Amino acid sequence: MPRFPGTSHTNATLSATVFSRFAQRLKDLRGVTTYPLHVGDTWREPLEAARAEAQRTAETPHLHTYSPVQGEPALVAAAVRKVKARTGVDLDPADVQVTVGATGGLSVVCQALLDPGDEVLLPAPFWPLIRGIIASRGAVPVQVPLMDRLAAGRDAVDVEAALEAAVTARTVAIYVNSPHNPTGVVLDDAAAAAIARVAARHDLWVLCDEVYEDLFHGAAAPTPLWTRPDLRPRAIVVHSLSKAYGLAGARVGYAHGPAEAMAAIRAVHTFQAYGTAKPMQLGAARALDDGAAWLAETRAAYRDAAAATAAAFGAPAPAGGTFLFADVRDLVGGDDATPLLLALLERGVILTPGGACGDAYGGFVRVCYTSVHPGELASALAIVREVVADLRAGGPTA
Repeated sequence: MPRFPGTSHTNATLSATVFSRFAQRLKDLRGVTTYPLHVGDTWREPLEAARAEAQRTAETPHLHTYSPVQGEPALVAAAVRKVKARTGVDLDPADVQVTVGATGGLSVVCQALLDPGDEVLLPAPFWPLIRGIIASRGAVPVQVPLMDRLAAGRDAVDVEAALEAAVTARTVAIYVNSPHNPTGVVLDDAAAAAIARVAARHDLWVLCDEVYEDLFHGAAAPTPLWTRPDLRPRAIVVHSLSKAYGLAGARVGYAHGPAEAMAAIRAVHTFQAYGTAKPMQLGAARALDDGAAWLAETRAAYRDAAAATAAAFGAPAPAGGTFLFADVRDLVGGDDATPLLLALLERGVILTPGGACGDAYGGFVRVCYTSVHPGELASALAIVREVVADLRAGGPTA
């Protein structure tokens, strides 16, 4: 129970940045072109009709008043249409909740479903913010090293056994993200079935993070896990406009799930955020309804960027998403990627330390291959190849 000048013990593990170790080095860079490949964003401008400047008061009276707590009806309807087109599932519009991006959505979901002391299984490596979102509720993120092993194509990986071994009497949920940040893994039917069996055996919620659902690099869209009959009754699903549609600054997402859970989620959302910016919700609705061609172009560009980035690191290409999670332990001679991170930083290429994605991943780096224009990415990857070659040869580092 903190008193002045103390702060919440629950939030003591949270940080405003995952790159704090190198913050001063970044500030000290002078006259060096920087390539922010640590930021999960895009170089593409969104669909013209979805942009902030396309939303005009003259066309939408009361554009700047409060939006309904559930969300703008136009966006709720567009989300229902999007899900139907993507999965064939007919959602009840009453079970859809517009959220402040997927980050805000997952935060509200955790507030609604978790109590302090509850445990959430977190297949690792993971999106850096999910650990803090769970911890900020006073719940415990339980890291289960798994996704990098699936990315490496190890046939011996037993998803069910790995999750089962981490379950305790306090476990209440499993967090699932596919296509995956940061490994780019798309979970197959066998992995999905394993997750469903563990969830059913222990009466667990399944938190489905669908942020990268439209960013697959294969020919066909993967089937979302939550659509499985054995998962859907217990799945809370969170979508985002940030990644696939280039609307990260709009802060718009949406969630859906069983009616009883959504009632609790909407109640929490009311007190935590109340609503989401009306103009950006209207733009998001237009992106969902009219963005298919734009999205196809984006997928093609990202697919090429993924392949080029993987080649520069000598790694397999990711199956989806916007990140490469590269194992660099052979380059740095151990479980600390700092020599590579610093050597690249001195030349302006900024990557995320793998440790931000899980305690077992100090010898990895995360690379966002969509955050800069392809021409800039090519320049950054040329630097990567040179630094990697130097490290392999035992040459100069930072």
